[in-house]
Amino acid sequence: MEMKARLADGGFRAFLWIWIGQVVSNLGSGLTRFAIGVWVFQETGSATRFTLIAFFATIPAIALSPIAGALVDRWNRRRTMMLSDAGAAVTTVLLVFLLANDALEIWQIYLLVALSSAFNALQVPAFSAATTLLVPKVHFGRASGMNQFGQAAGRVLAPLMAGALMGWIAIEGVILVDLATFLFAVAVLSLVRVPEPERKSPAPGARRPSLLREAAYGWTYIWQRPGLVRLLGYFAMLNLILPFGLVLTTPLVLSFAGAEELGVVLGLASSGALVGGALMSAWGGPRRRVMGVLAAGPLVSLGLAIAGLRPSLVLIGAGFFLITLVVPVVNGCSQAIWQSKVAPEVQGRVFAMRRMIAQFTGPLAFLGAGPLADHVFIPLLEAGGPLASTLGPLVGVGPGRGIGLLFLVLAALFLAFTGLFALSPRLRNLEDEIEDAVD
Repeated sequence: MEMKARLADGGFRAFLWIWIGQVVSNLGSGLTRFAIGVWVFQETGSATRFTLIAFFATIPAIALSPIAGALVDRWNRRRTMMLSDAGAAVTTVLLVFLLANDALEIWQIYLLVALSSAFNALQVPAFSAATTLLVPKVHFGRASGMNQFGQAAGRVLAPLMAGALMGWIAIEGVILVDLATFLFAVAVLSLVRVPEPERKSPAPGARRPSLLREAAYGWTYIWQRPGLVRLLGYFAMLNLILPFGLVLTTPLVLSFAGAEELGVVLGLASSGALVGGALMSAWGGPRRRVMGVLAAGPLVSLGLAIAGLRPSLVLIGAGFFLITLVVPVVNGCSQAIWQSKVAPEVQGRVFAMRRMIAQFTGPLAFLGAGPLADHVFIPLLEAGGPLASTLGPLVGVGPGRGIGLLFLVLAALFLAFTGLFALSPRLRNLEDEIEDAVD
Protein backbone atom coordinates (compact mmCIF):
# COMPACT_ATOMS: atom_id res chain seq x y z
CA MET A 1 0.00 0.00 0.00
CA GLU A 2 2.88 2.37 0.76
CA MET A 3 4.40 1.59 -2.65
CA LYS A 4 1.11 2.32 -4.33
CA ALA A 5 0.81 5.74 -2.71
CA ARG A 6 4.49 6.55 -3.33
CA LEU A 7 4.33 5.64 -7.01
CA ALA A 8 1.35 7.86 -7.83
CA ASP A 9 -1.40 8.87 -5.47
CA GLY A 10 -3.58 10.63 -8.03
CA GLY A 11 -2.94 13.93 -9.82
CA PHE A 12 -0.63 14.67 -12.72
CA ARG A 13 1.97 12.25 -11.38
CA ALA A 14 -0.52 9.39 -11.76
CA PHE A 15 -1.37 10.55 -15.29
CA LEU A 16 2.33 10.59 -16.14
CA TRP A 17 2.83 7.03 -14.93
CA ILE A 18 -0.24 5.78 -16.80
CA TRP A 19 0.94 7.62 -19.90
CA ILE A 20 4.34 5.91 -19.69
CA GLY A 21 2.65 2.53 -19.35
CA GLN A 22 0.40 3.18 -22.35
CA VAL A 23 3.29 4.45 -24.49
CA VAL A 24 5.22 1.26 -23.77
CA SER A 25 2.12 -0.84 -24.45
CA ASN A 26 1.39 0.98 -27.72
CA LEU A 27 4.97 0.43 -28.82
CA GLY A 28 4.59 -3.29 -28.15
CA SER A 29 1.32 -3.37 -30.10
CA GLY A 30 3.11 -1.65 -32.99
CA LEU A 31 5.75 -4.39 -32.97
CA THR A 32 3.07 -7.05 -33.30
CA ARG A 33 1.18 -5.16 -36.02
CA PHE A 34 4.33 -4.87 -38.09
CA ALA A 35 5.42 -8.46 -37.55
CA ILE A 36 1.99 -9.93 -38.30
CA GLY A 37 1.62 -7.73 -41.38
CA VAL A 38 4.94 -8.98 -42.74
CA TRP A 39 3.97 -12.58 -41.95
CA VAL A 40 0.60 -12.30 -43.70
CA PHE A 41 2.04 -10.67 -46.82
CA GLN A 42 4.89 -13.19 -47.04
CA GLU A 43 2.51 -16.11 -46.55
CA THR A 44 -0.17 -14.95 -48.99
CA GLY A 45 1.35 -12.32 -51.27
CA SER A 46 -2.07 -10.62 -51.15
CA ALA A 47 -2.40 -6.88 -50.59
CA THR A 48 -6.11 -7.32 -49.88
CA ARG A 49 -5.50 -9.81 -47.07
CA PHE A 50 -2.83 -7.49 -45.72
CA THR A 51 -5.12 -4.42 -45.66
CA LEU A 52 -7.93 -6.43 -44.06
CA ILE A 53 -5.83 -6.55 -40.89
CA ALA A 54 -6.28 -2.79 -40.53
CA PHE A 55 -9.99 -3.14 -41.27
CA PHE A 56 -10.56 -5.73 -38.54
CA ALA A 57 -8.38 -3.71 -36.15
CA THR A 58 -10.64 -0.69 -36.60
CA ILE A 59 -14.27 -1.78 -36.97
CA PRO A 60 -14.88 -3.48 -33.57
CA ALA A 61 -13.46 -0.54 -31.59
CA ILE A 62 -15.74 1.87 -33.45
CA ALA A 63 -18.86 -0.29 -33.46
CA LEU A 64 -18.63 -1.24 -29.78
CA SER A 65 -17.75 2.26 -28.56
CA PRO A 66 -21.23 3.20 -27.21
CA ILE A 67 -21.56 0.03 -25.13
CA ALA A 68 -17.94 0.33 -23.96
CA GLY A 69 -18.55 3.93 -22.92
CA ALA A 70 -21.57 2.97 -20.84
CA LEU A 71 -19.50 0.29 -19.11
CA VAL A 72 -16.71 2.79 -18.43
CA ASP A 73 -19.19 5.06 -16.64
CA ARG A 74 -20.46 2.11 -14.57
CA TRP A 75 -17.12 0.56 -13.72
CA ASN A 76 -13.98 1.66 -11.91
CA ARG A 77 -11.94 3.37 -14.64
CA ARG A 78 -8.53 2.22 -13.48
CA ARG A 79 -9.69 -1.39 -13.37
CA THR A 80 -11.35 -0.98 -16.76
CA MET A 81 -8.01 0.06 -18.26
CA MET A 82 -6.38 -2.93 -16.56
CA LEU A 83 -9.05 -5.22 -18.02
CA SER A 84 -8.48 -3.76 -21.47
CA ASP A 85 -4.71 -4.34 -21.31
CA ALA A 86 -5.16 -7.81 -19.81
CA GLY A 87 -7.65 -8.79 -22.53
CA ALA A 88 -5.27 -7.64 -25.25
CA ALA A 89 -2.52 -9.64 -23.54
CA VAL A 90 -4.66 -12.79 -23.72
CA THR A 91 -5.08 -12.37 -27.48
CA THR A 92 -1.30 -12.02 -27.72
CA VAL A 93 -0.80 -15.26 -25.81
CA LEU A 94 -3.19 -17.06 -28.17
CA LEU A 95 -1.29 -15.68 -31.15
CA VAL A 96 2.04 -16.95 -29.82
CA PHE A 97 0.50 -20.36 -29.03
CA LEU A 98 -0.83 -20.77 -32.57
CA LEU A 99 2.47 -19.69 -34.09
CA ALA A 100 4.51 -22.00 -31.86
CA ASN A 101 2.33 -24.94 -32.90
CA ASP A 102 2.45 -23.99 -36.59
CA ALA A 103 -1.34 -23.71 -36.54
CA LEU A 104 -1.86 -20.03 -37.32
CA GLU A 105 -4.24 -19.24 -40.18
CA ILE A 106 -5.28 -15.95 -41.72
CA TRP A 107 -8.84 -16.04 -40.39
CA GLN A 108 -7.51 -16.57 -36.86
CA ILE A 109 -5.41 -13.41 -37.19
CA TYR A 110 -8.48 -11.42 -38.23
CA LEU A 111 -10.42 -12.85 -35.27
CA LEU A 112 -7.69 -12.12 -32.73
CA VAL A 113 -7.09 -8.61 -34.10
CA ALA A 114 -10.83 -7.92 -33.88
CA LEU A 115 -10.92 -9.22 -30.29
CA SER A 116 -8.00 -6.98 -29.33
CA SER A 117 -9.81 -4.05 -30.98
CA ALA A 118 -12.89 -4.78 -28.87
CA PHE A 119 -10.83 -4.46 -25.69
CA ASN A 120 -9.37 -1.23 -27.06
CA ALA A 121 -12.92 0.15 -27.21
CA LEU A 122 -12.78 0.19 -23.39
CA GLN A 123 -9.27 1.60 -23.14
CA VAL A 124 -9.74 4.86 -25.05
CA PRO A 125 -12.78 6.32 -23.24
CA ALA A 126 -11.56 5.04 -19.85
CA PHE A 127 -8.17 6.74 -20.22
CA SER A 128 -9.71 9.96 -21.57
CA ALA A 129 -12.24 10.12 -18.73
CA ALA A 130 -9.60 9.31 -16.11
CA THR A 131 -7.33 12.04 -17.50
CA THR A 132 -10.04 14.63 -16.80
CA LEU A 133 -9.86 13.83 -13.07
CA LEU A 134 -6.06 13.60 -12.94
CA VAL A 135 -4.93 16.65 -14.91
CA PRO A 136 -5.79 20.30 -14.15
CA LYS A 137 -8.14 21.80 -16.73
CA VAL A 138 -5.54 24.28 -17.91
CA HIS A 139 -3.29 21.37 -18.95
CA PHE A 140 -5.86 19.31 -20.90
CA GLY A 141 -4.30 20.38 -24.21
CA ARG A 142 -0.82 19.40 -23.05
CA ALA A 143 -2.03 16.01 -21.84
CA SER A 144 -3.62 15.34 -25.23
CA GLY A 145 -0.39 16.41 -26.92
CA MET A 146 1.54 13.96 -24.79
CA ASN A 147 -0.81 11.14 -25.78
CA GLN A 148 -0.41 11.94 -29.46
CA PHE A 149 3.36 12.24 -29.10
CA GLY A 150 3.42 8.77 -27.53
CA GLN A 151 1.33 7.31 -30.35
CA ALA A 152 3.52 8.94 -33.00
CA ALA A 153 6.69 7.69 -31.30
CA GLY A 154 5.26 4.18 -31.43
CA ARG A 155 4.53 4.50 -35.15
CA VAL A 156 8.08 5.69 -35.81
CA LEU A 157 9.97 3.27 -33.55
CA ALA A 158 7.88 0.10 -33.88
CA PRO A 159 8.74 -0.73 -37.54
CA LEU A 160 12.45 -0.05 -36.91
CA MET A 161 12.53 -2.17 -33.77
CA ALA A 162 10.36 -4.96 -35.18
CA GLY A 163 12.50 -5.25 -38.32
CA ALA A 164 15.64 -5.66 -36.20
CA LEU A 165 14.03 -7.99 -33.64
CA MET A 166 12.51 -10.34 -36.21
CA GLY A 167 15.96 -11.20 -37.48
CA TRP A 168 17.10 -11.95 -33.95
CA ILE A 169 14.21 -13.50 -32.02
CA ALA A 170 11.76 -14.28 -34.88
CA ILE A 171 8.10 -13.34 -34.95
CA GLU A 172 7.25 -15.33 -31.81
CA GLY A 173 9.85 -13.40 -29.83
CA VAL A 174 8.54 -10.05 -31.11
CA ILE A 175 5.03 -10.94 -29.98
CA LEU A 176 6.35 -12.01 -26.57
CA VAL A 177 7.93 -8.56 -26.23
CA ASP A 178 4.46 -7.14 -26.91
CA LEU A 179 3.07 -9.35 -24.14
CA ALA A 180 5.68 -7.99 -21.74
CA THR A 181 4.63 -4.41 -22.58
CA PHE A 182 0.99 -5.23 -21.78
CA LEU A 183 2.03 -6.67 -18.43
CA PHE A 184 4.08 -3.54 -17.72
CA ALA A 185 1.04 -1.33 -18.42
CA VAL A 186 -1.13 -3.44 -16.10
CA ALA A 187 1.52 -3.32 -13.37
CA VAL A 188 1.72 0.47 -13.60
CA LEU A 189 -2.06 0.78 -13.36
CA SER A 190 -2.09 -1.45 -10.29
CA LEU A 191 0.28 0.96 -8.52
CA VAL A 192 -1.53 4.24 -9.05
CA ARG A 193 -4.68 5.76 -7.65
CA VAL A 194 -7.22 7.19 -10.07
CA PRO A 195 -10.10 9.20 -8.54
CA GLU A 196 -13.62 8.23 -9.53
CA PRO A 197 -16.38 10.73 -10.39
CA GLU A 198 -19.45 11.05 -8.22
CA ARG A 199 -22.08 8.77 -9.70
CA LYS A 200 -25.78 9.33 -9.14
CA SER A 201 -27.59 6.34 -7.66
CA PRO A 202 -31.10 5.49 -8.90
CA ALA A 203 -33.92 6.92 -6.78
CA PRO A 204 -35.35 4.52 -4.16
CA GLY A 205 -37.52 1.99 -5.93
CA ALA A 206 -36.36 3.09 -9.40
CA ARG A 207 -34.67 0.66 -11.75
CA ARG A 208 -31.32 1.42 -13.27
CA PRO A 209 -31.53 2.18 -17.02
CA SER A 210 -30.48 -0.64 -19.31
CA LEU A 211 -26.97 -0.70 -20.74
CA LEU A 212 -28.30 0.16 -24.21
CA ARG A 213 -30.24 3.12 -22.85
CA GLU A 214 -27.18 4.38 -21.02
CA ALA A 215 -25.13 3.96 -24.19
CA ALA A 216 -27.66 6.01 -26.15
CA TYR A 217 -27.46 8.76 -23.54
CA GLY A 218 -24.05 9.67 -24.93
CA TRP A 219 -25.73 10.89 -28.12
CA THR A 220 -28.53 12.61 -26.18
CA TYR A 221 -25.96 14.58 -24.20
CA ILE A 222 -24.17 15.69 -27.38
CA TRP A 223 -27.40 16.50 -29.28
CA GLN A 224 -28.52 18.87 -26.53
CA ARG A 225 -25.37 20.95 -27.13
CA PRO A 226 -25.39 22.14 -30.77
CA GLY A 227 -21.85 23.47 -30.60
CA LEU A 228 -20.54 19.99 -29.80
CA VAL A 229 -22.65 18.51 -32.62
CA ARG A 230 -21.00 20.86 -35.10
CA LEU A 231 -17.54 20.13 -33.71
CA LEU A 232 -18.27 16.43 -34.11
CA GLY A 233 -19.40 16.98 -37.71
CA TYR A 234 -16.19 18.82 -38.49
CA PHE A 235 -14.11 15.89 -37.26
CA ALA A 236 -16.25 13.36 -39.13
CA MET A 237 -15.37 15.28 -42.31
CA LEU A 238 -11.68 15.49 -41.33
CA ASN A 239 -11.66 11.73 -40.71
CA LEU A 240 -13.16 11.18 -44.16
CA ILE A 241 -10.74 13.41 -46.07
CA LEU A 242 -7.45 12.48 -44.38
CA PRO A 243 -7.71 8.67 -44.76
CA PHE A 244 -8.19 9.14 -48.50
CA GLY A 245 -4.84 10.88 -48.61
CA LEU A 246 -3.08 8.53 -46.22
CA VAL A 247 -4.14 5.29 -47.91
CA LEU A 248 -3.29 6.63 -51.39
CA THR A 249 0.16 7.93 -50.44
CA THR A 250 1.78 4.57 -51.18
CA PRO A 251 0.43 4.22 -54.77
CA LEU A 252 1.09 7.93 -55.39
CA VAL A 253 4.79 7.62 -54.48
CA LEU A 254 5.29 4.23 -56.11
CA SER A 255 3.87 5.58 -59.38
CA PHE A 256 7.22 7.34 -59.98
CA ALA A 257 9.63 6.16 -57.24
CA GLY A 258 10.63 3.04 -55.33
CA ALA A 259 10.11 1.47 -51.91
CA GLU A 260 13.13 3.23 -50.40
CA GLU A 261 11.77 6.62 -51.39
CA LEU A 262 8.37 5.64 -50.01
CA GLY A 263 10.00 4.90 -46.66
CA VAL A 264 11.51 8.39 -46.61
CA VAL A 265 8.12 10.00 -47.27
CA LEU A 266 6.39 7.93 -44.60
CA GLY A 267 9.21 8.75 -42.20
CA LEU A 268 8.70 12.46 -42.84
CA ALA A 269 4.99 12.08 -42.13
CA SER A 270 5.69 10.27 -38.85
CA SER A 271 8.26 12.87 -37.81
CA GLY A 272 5.66 15.60 -38.40
CA ALA A 273 3.38 13.86 -35.91
CA LEU A 274 6.23 13.65 -33.41
CA VAL A 275 6.99 17.35 -33.74
CA GLY A 276 3.30 18.27 -33.55
CA GLY A 277 2.77 16.12 -30.47
CA ALA A 278 5.83 17.61 -28.78
CA LEU A 279 4.65 21.12 -29.67
CA MET A 280 1.20 20.51 -28.23
CA SER A 281 2.71 18.94 -25.09
CA ALA A 282 4.80 22.03 -24.43
CA TRP A 283 2.35 24.68 -25.62
CA GLY A 284 -1.09 23.31 -24.76
CA GLY A 285 -2.78 25.08 -27.67
CA PRO A 286 -4.31 28.54 -28.04
CA ARG A 287 -6.56 30.03 -25.38
CA ARG A 288 -9.52 29.90 -27.81
CA ARG A 289 -9.38 26.21 -28.58
CA VAL A 290 -12.10 26.30 -31.25
CA MET A 291 -9.91 28.71 -33.20
CA GLY A 292 -7.08 26.19 -32.90
CA VAL A 293 -9.33 23.60 -34.54
CA LEU A 294 -10.63 25.83 -37.34
CA ALA A 295 -7.33 27.58 -38.11
CA ALA A 296 -5.70 24.22 -38.77
CA GLY A 297 -8.20 23.39 -41.54
CA PRO A 298 -6.55 25.57 -44.21
CA LEU A 299 -3.14 24.14 -43.28
CA VAL A 300 -4.39 20.56 -43.76
CA SER A 301 -5.82 21.59 -47.15
CA LEU A 302 -2.53 23.24 -48.06
CA GLY A 303 -0.63 20.06 -47.17
CA LEU A 304 -2.90 17.95 -49.39
CA ALA A 305 -2.53 20.42 -52.26
CA ILE A 306 1.27 20.48 -51.97
CA ALA A 307 1.41 16.65 -51.92
CA GLY A 308 -0.80 16.34 -55.00
CA LEU A 309 0.61 19.14 -57.12
CA ARG A 310 3.56 17.42 -58.83
CA PRO A 311 5.29 13.98 -58.84
CA SER A 312 7.97 15.16 -56.42
CA LEU A 313 9.22 13.41 -53.30
CA VAL A 314 10.10 16.77 -51.77
CA LEU A 315 6.57 18.13 -52.28
CA ILE A 316 4.81 14.96 -51.11
CA GLY A 317 7.06 14.69 -48.04
CA ALA A 318 6.61 18.38 -47.22
CA GLY A 319 2.84 18.18 -47.68
CA PHE A 320 2.40 15.24 -45.34
CA PHE A 321 4.86 16.66 -42.81
CA LEU A 322 2.65 19.76 -42.64
CA ILE A 323 -0.52 17.68 -42.28
CA THR A 324 0.82 15.44 -39.53
CA LEU A 325 2.36 18.45 -37.78
CA VAL A 326 -1.03 20.16 -37.60
CA VAL A 327 -3.21 17.17 -36.68
CA PRO A 328 -1.97 16.87 -33.05
CA VAL A 329 -2.86 20.53 -32.51
CA VAL A 330 -6.36 19.97 -33.94
CA ASN A 331 -6.89 16.84 -31.86
CA GLY A 332 -5.42 18.39 -28.72
CA CYS A 333 -7.65 21.46 -28.89
CA SER A 334 -10.71 19.31 -29.53
CA GLN A 335 -9.91 16.92 -26.68
CA ALA A 336 -9.47 19.84 -24.27
CA ILE A 337 -12.89 21.21 -25.29
CA TRP A 338 -14.64 17.89 -24.71
CA GLN A 339 -12.92 17.28 -21.39
CA SER A 340 -13.88 20.76 -20.19
CA LYS A 341 -17.50 20.74 -21.36
CA VAL A 342 -18.62 17.19 -20.54
CA ALA A 343 -19.46 16.17 -16.97
CA PRO A 344 -16.89 13.64 -15.66
CA GLU A 345 -19.51 11.08 -14.61
CA VAL A 346 -20.80 10.71 -18.20
CA GLN A 347 -17.53 11.13 -20.11
CA GLY A 348 -17.25 7.40 -20.81
CA ARG A 349 -20.55 7.37 -22.71
CA VAL A 350 -20.10 10.73 -24.38
CA PHE A 351 -16.49 10.16 -25.45
CA ALA A 352 -17.31 6.72 -26.80
CA MET A 353 -20.25 8.03 -28.84
CA ARG A 354 -18.08 10.88 -30.03
CA ARG A 355 -15.42 8.40 -31.15
CA MET A 356 -17.90 6.26 -33.06
CA ILE A 357 -19.48 9.18 -34.93
CA ALA A 358 -16.23 11.01 -35.65
CA GLN A 359 -14.38 7.91 -36.86
CA PHE A 360 -17.01 5.90 -38.76
CA THR A 361 -16.12 7.85 -41.90
CA GLY A 362 -12.54 6.52 -41.85
CA PRO A 363 -13.39 2.94 -42.92
CA LEU A 364 -15.62 4.39 -45.66
CA ALA A 365 -12.60 6.23 -47.00
CA PHE A 366 -10.46 3.09 -46.87
CA LEU A 367 -13.08 1.17 -48.84
CA GLY A 368 -13.76 3.90 -51.39
CA ALA A 369 -10.31 5.38 -52.02
CA GLY A 370 -8.99 2.59 -54.24
CA PRO A 371 -11.99 2.28 -56.59
CA LEU A 372 -12.34 6.07 -56.84
CA ALA A 373 -8.67 6.44 -57.76
CA ASP A 374 -8.54 3.44 -60.14
CA HIS A 375 -11.80 3.96 -62.01
CA VAL A 376 -12.40 7.70 -61.89
CA PHE A 377 -9.35 9.90 -61.31
CA ILE A 378 -6.42 7.91 -62.74
CA PRO A 379 -8.06 7.52 -66.20
CA LEU A 380 -8.66 11.28 -66.34
CA LEU A 381 -4.95 12.07 -66.49
CA GLU A 382 -3.58 9.11 -68.40
CA ALA A 383 -1.97 9.90 -71.75
CA GLY A 384 -4.88 10.90 -73.97
CA GLY A 385 -7.27 11.05 -70.99
CA PRO A 386 -10.19 13.50 -70.85
CA LEU A 387 -8.29 16.05 -68.73
CA ALA A 388 -4.76 15.42 -70.00
CA SER A 389 -4.69 18.51 -72.22
CA THR A 390 -6.38 20.90 -69.76
CA LEU A 391 -5.11 19.96 -66.29
CA GLY A 392 -2.08 17.98 -67.45
CA PRO A 393 0.18 21.06 -67.69
CA LEU A 394 -0.64 21.81 -64.01
CA VAL A 395 -0.44 18.40 -62.31
CA GLY A 396 1.21 16.25 -64.97
CA VAL A 397 0.09 13.32 -67.10
CA GLY A 398 0.75 9.64 -66.58
CA PRO A 399 0.82 7.06 -63.77
CA GLY A 400 -0.30 8.43 -60.42
CA ARG A 401 -1.25 11.89 -61.62
CA GLY A 402 -4.93 11.10 -61.27
CA ILE A 403 -4.23 10.47 -57.57
CA GLY A 404 -2.51 13.86 -57.46
CA LEU A 405 -5.67 15.42 -58.92
CA LEU A 406 -7.76 13.64 -56.28
CA PHE A 407 -5.53 15.18 -53.58
CA LEU A 408 -6.22 18.64 -55.02
CA VAL A 409 -9.96 17.95 -55.02
CA LEU A 410 -9.81 16.74 -51.42
CA ALA A 411 -7.88 19.89 -50.46
CA ALA A 412 -10.50 22.12 -52.03
CA LEU A 413 -13.36 20.18 -50.42
CA PHE A 414 -11.91 20.34 -46.93
CA LEU A 415 -11.11 24.05 -47.29
CA ALA A 416 -14.73 24.67 -48.31
CA PHE A 417 -16.10 22.59 -45.44
CA THR A 418 -13.81 24.38 -42.96
CA GLY A 419 -15.20 27.69 -44.21
CA LEU A 420 -18.79 26.48 -43.81
CA PHE A 421 -18.17 25.24 -40.27
CA ALA A 422 -16.37 28.48 -39.39
CA LEU A 423 -19.54 30.40 -40.35
CA SER A 424 -21.51 28.59 -37.62
CA PRO A 425 -21.89 30.83 -34.54
CA ARG A 426 -22.71 27.77 -32.43
CA LEU A 427 -19.31 26.26 -33.26
CA ARG A 428 -17.30 29.47 -33.00
CA ASN A 429 -18.87 30.41 -29.66
CA LEU A 430 -19.29 26.97 -28.07
CA GLU A 431 -16.66 27.69 -25.42
CA ASP A 432 -18.77 30.63 -24.23
CA GLU A 433 -22.24 29.12 -24.73
CA ILE A 434 -21.53 25.79 -22.99
CA GLU A 435 -20.52 26.07 -19.36
CA ASP A 436 -17.46 24.19 -18.17
CA ALA A 437 -18.36 20.95 -16.40
CA VAL A 438 -14.92 20.64 -14.81
CA ASP A 439 -13.45 23.08 -12.28
